[in-house]
Amino acid sequence: MPLFGANLLEICHVGSTAIPGLSGKPEIDILVEIKKDADYAVQLGSLGYRQGGDLSPGHHFFKKDSNGIRTHKIHVCKQGHPKIRELKLFLGYLRQNVEIRKEYEKLKLSLEETNTLGIAQYLAGKAPFIQRVIAQAEKAGVFADPLRSDGTENAQKPKITAPQSVKP
Repeated sequence: MPLFGANLLEICHVGSTAIPGLSGKPEIDILVEIKKDADYAVQLGSLGYRQGGDLSPGHHFFKKDSNGIRTHKIHVCKQGHPKIRELKLFLGYLRQNVEIRKEYEKLKLSLEETNTLGIAQYLAGKAPFIQRVIAQAEKAGVFADPLRSDGTENAQKPKITAPQSVKP
């Protein structure tokens, strides 16, 4: 049976590398939306992922490294979890607003240069900007489909659905 099976609703590429023209670390951030909360640590572990701390109920975090360098991050979120909307709003707004995208890039590069305490310091430095952009996106009515590279919405949103099991 496929990894998420019938529990899978959608898989989205949501990190900086999903935003054309934005500098980003060479790692892929993935959002997996599932119907009901479940534990995928064993299955993802068999693919080389380690479970990070669960960020909140219904939001599980996994990471994968290659030769000591982070290459992938997966956020597995239960349907309706607020993190899903936040990630999509932020992604959509950055795709649609070149000036905001440039401002975010400048912030990220500055934090990378001055960061002496690790990822927690880097994330804390980005947090106020991200929250401001999410608020702006909500006010502007943005909710872009992250599967579209141009940041515009589809009339009918495509879904990546779980493949059906084939019985011999």
